[in-house]
Amino acid sequence: MKKTELARYIDSTILKPEALESDIIALCNDAKKYNFKAVCISPCYVKAAKNILADTKISVCTVIGFPHGLNTQETKIFEGLDAILNGANELDIVVNNSNTKSKRFDLIEKELKAFCKKMKETKSGIIIKVIIETAILSDDEKIELAKIVKNSGADFVKTSTGFAKGGATIEDIKLLRKTVGDDFLIKASGGIRDYETAMNMINAGANRLGVSAAIAIVEGAE
Repeated sequence: MKKTELARYIDSTILKPEALESDIIALCNDAKKYNFKAVCISPCYVKAAKNILADTKISVCTVIGFPHGLNTQETKIFEGLDAILNGANELDIVVNNSNTKSKRFDLIEKELKAFCKKMKETKSGIIIKVIIETAILSDDEKIELAKIVKNSGADFVKTSTGFAKGGATIEDIKLLRKTVGDDFLIKASGGIRDYETAMNMINAGANRLGVSAAIAIVEGAE
């Protein structure tokens, strides 16, 4: 795959808590150079990223309920609306990991449907990706959550925050693709650091890649 084509799969990401504003500025400038699909940054940097990328088609993505999803439903909705107001084009929301492991899928479904409804009501064209943290899930839990995400009003199911014990795997992408079908989007994130891994994720069914090594990955392309 050519560099220009691969770049449009990539959400170039900095979410580490020690990141500086200068790191975010550099991330955005690199995104402009390589024409990545999006930058994914913490909520406090959405306005700055939007200003830098104002003259481009690069999306500004931020995270909601990050990194464990343990905020209340009302807090997540406020976070999402605030991010949209600040200029976000995409929101990556973390499901409540405690509810997942407690098998309270009913609460997860209720929260996601309420969140997606409120975000879509803004008529902002917002894209919603739901992080299910596959590294802590059984296959049955992954399947159950993927079905809930598909029916919630979201646009993507996403594998990982990068804060768990593992990230995306080929097996997970194949399982999610089998579960959601060909008409729903998947974002692979966590542990994707080179061109070969990136292509393996895409070939397994990923539509988007969340990576912190975006330049290295693209430079590995043809």
